[in-house]
Amino acid sequence: MKLLAIDSSGLVASAAVLENENLLAEYTVNFKKTHSETLLPMIDTIAKMTELDLKSLDAIAIAAGPGSFTGLRIGSATAKGLGLALDIPIVEVPTLEGLAMNLFMARGFICPVMDARRKQVYSGIYRFEGDRLIVVRDQEPVAASDLIAELNAMAGGPASEGVIFLGDGVPVVEPFAKEGLSVPFSFAPANANRQRAASVGALAERYFAAGRFVTAAEHAPIYLRKSQAEQERERKGLA
Repeated sequence: MKLLAIDSSGLVASAAVLENENLLAEYTVNFKKTHSETLLPMIDTIAKMTELDLKSLDAIAIAAGPGSFTGLRIGSATAKGLGLALDIPIVEVPTLEGLAMNLFMARGFICPVMDARRKQVYSGIYRFEGDRLIVVRDQEPVAASDLIAELNAMAGGPASEGVIFLGDGVPVVEPFAKEGLSVPFSFAPANANRQRAASVGALAERYFAAGRFVTAAEHAPIYLRKSQAEQERERKGLA
């Protein structure tokens, strides 16, 4: 099993090649460049470094959303184009599940958050049972204050072991957590607090083995809500 994994759902651009649960290469950049400038050159670089013949790939894994609308479209178009050209399937990994995989087998709750603007975040709540990632609450947009109230309501059980926050939404959530979160909490360190294609790929290998994949033609990003431009048009009655 060999796959190329891509994550361009947020500020980070990341690409990785995995084969039989072995990470061959990963290229991750968290800098102020557009994914349209970085993603394909990154894929080309790791392909050359690992002497990868794209025709040997069994699947493309993609962080399918939610996230930046532009980033998701660029990643989706890249995965779709490669999938169609190579006639291989796409494994769609929810962005926040991929982020949670960064903290493999951590205790308590894992709460990845992505900035959704206006003191809102895209968030999900996860935990591990052994090496299996469990979805406690699926990814959705939520006000940061409501997320803290939700976690407080879960006090006891896994929550008593603490909550680990990670993702670019941490600055949004942190003041609310410090002010009102009643369970222990912490924030993931720099090596684990942003999107990584390797984590998307590791989860995708499991999903592929379970038959959770789509054709390249079927693939579409998961936006969860309308873009800012669409919301503005609706408010102005132009929809």
